[in-house]
Amino acid sequence: MNLHRNGRAALVLALVVVVVMAFRVSWNALRDIANAVGADDTAAMLYPFVVDGLMALALIATLVLTGKDRKFALRVLGTYTLASLVLNYVHGLVPELHGASVDWGRLAEWDPANWALVLLATSLPVGSIYFGSDLVAKVLHHQPAPIPTADTNAEESTETTRNRSTADLPESTPAPITASMVRVPDPVAVDFLKSALPLKPVPAIAPTPIRSTAPRAVAAGSTRPRRATGQVPAVARSPRPKRTAAQLLDEARTATAGWTDSQITAEGIRRTVRTSPANARMLRDTLLAERAQAAPAAP
Repeated sequence: MNLHRNGRAALVLALVVVVVMAFRVSWNALRDIANAVGADDTAAMLYPFVVDGLMALALIATLVLTGKDRKFALRVLGTYTLASLVLNYVHGLVPELHGASVDWGRLAEWDPANWALVLLATSLPVGSIYFGSDLVAKVLHHQPAPIPTADTNAEESTETTRNRSTADLPESTPAPITASMVRVPDPVAVDFLKSALPLKPVPAIAPTPIRSTAPRAVAAGSTRPRRATGQVPAVARSPRPKRTAAQLLDEARTATAGWTDSQITAEGIRRTVRTSPANARMLRDTLLAERAQAAPAAP
């Protein structure tokens, strides 16, 4: 731990030494530039602190600020770094600046370039006042994010679990109900099977009464028999005898003996014989076919 801390301290110290030496080199060039644009000796001596000093202030602000304020500090740092680089470059191109023998307000022989350089050199102090004040205000009003502790993490996890248990969990969707298709047998086929295979009547099965194990209160001295209530179950009813196809045909012949051919209809036979529509159609076709066969034999 001590070795690591000593290494960091040595690195910071070396960085400070390098920055101080670089400032001394830049200070010479910026002082000559300030003399060329009309600054007196005192102003020219303080001019490098205005430019390079704001660079150091912007660098410290980038280490403290976050978000948009940090981006603003980085822009200020980049702008003043570029401006100091340009002025140092001009100082190296114009040897007359070293001996202060250049004409006042003359940094380049080409007039547009000279005007741009003079505007840059004279606007940097004003920009230092504005941007430096803004950076100091942002640093003073900056509130660092709280360091999360064990209690804070526990509260956040509890709150997250509570939110997920109430609102974030997906709603349960009931499973769709699929209706099963049940095929109803054809009544004609059912009647045909009944006629071909006559069924025997099923004997009635009396329902077995369910005895309750719990004791019941019985009225004392009640001798009247209890009257049966409710409907009789379908199993206990006497079954209706089923007629075969031959029996239905005999009844239909007897009932329609005096009918004409036009009167022999399925609806009339159904009402007279009291059978199903399918059997009535079958009886109608059979009776009409018998009459058609018997017609040529008549004298």
